[in-house]
Amino acid sequence: MARRFSILGKEILPGQSVELSMNVAKLHSHTPVQVPVFVDRAEKDGPVLLLMAGMHGDEINGMEIIRRVIRKKWNKPIAGTIICLPVFNIFGYLNVKRELPDGRDLNRCFPGSKNGSLASQFAFQFMKEIAPHVDMVIDFHTGAAQRSNSPQIRCLISDPVSMELANVFSPPFIVHSNYIGKSVREALNKIDKKILLFEGGKANSIDEEVVEEGLAGIQRVLNHLHMRSFKLEPNERQPIVIESSKWLRAPSSGVFRAYKRNGELVHEGTVLGIVCDPFGGVENKVKAHMEGYLICVSESPLVNKGDAIFHIGTSIDIYNENTLNVHEEH
Repeated sequence: MARRFSILGKEILPGQSVELSMNVAKLHSHTPVQVPVFVDRAEKDGPVLLLMAGMHGDEINGMEIIRRVIRKKWNKPIAGTIICLPVFNIFGYLNVKRELPDGRDLNRCFPGSKNGSLASQFAFQFMKEIAPHVDMVIDFHTGAAQRSNSPQIRCLISDPVSMELANVFSPPFIVHSNYIGKSVREALNKIDKKILLFEGGKANSIDEEVVEEGLAGIQRVLNHLHMRSFKLEPNERQPIVIESSKWLRAPSSGVFRAYKRNGELVHEGTVLGIVCDPFGGVENKVKAHMEGYLICVSESPLVNKGDAIFHIGTSIDIYNENTLNVHEEH
């Protein structure tokens, strides 16, 4: 006999597909703002997988990935339940901004509170109405401030279950990331839910290569969980595991030009780019301070001194150190 499954106050029967909404607040016009949630349950019981994007309103790549999943009907499982939440931060999306109208980063407000800030209420509603009913989550993000991330999965590499799923997803890079206070990853971990965080591309942009990486990873995970049965080409690529990373910052203010691209292996002393003045007088070379892979590169043509411009990750194969530390999480 199939188990009962309810979410957002509605029981979802075996074989049923429904569009629900998470209602948190209203516009100034008193118009309700609804966060669409698509729930598709198979006749056969199985895992409950949540695909979510738009934690930040300007991260369009993830929204596009989940839009295509729905369009292709990949969210119709043969076993288990697939939940799609394409645009979580609907206020940020409407305003084409990373934050909510209260200026807060939604991914620093978990687990939230019922009567707190707008961001806190969003987080609270998610943790109350959706999070308890899922088994695992794939959360899609992009880089911020014109910094483009190489496609990567971020997780705790000391967690064997997360690492198994990350390897199944098979991105170019798997980046170790500790839990950040008040993030959705930390909140879900505290209630024993597994989450992979996908990073790829930059804000306010759709990068086709990143979208294809995300879609391919979803197919592999759905096959692995026996929720779908896609016919896939053999995947020969082995993800590069990044266990530590450091940001390289602009040595001066000026016009920035990168010579190296995301994903490249660079060596200490390699010239990665230049920062120059607009009048042809000064050119400052930006050199790699360590050996590693470029996992994020700024695409901003103008930088200020100290701006983060290259994120260099050290893989286990290059250098094995005891302390695991990655300096950025969305």
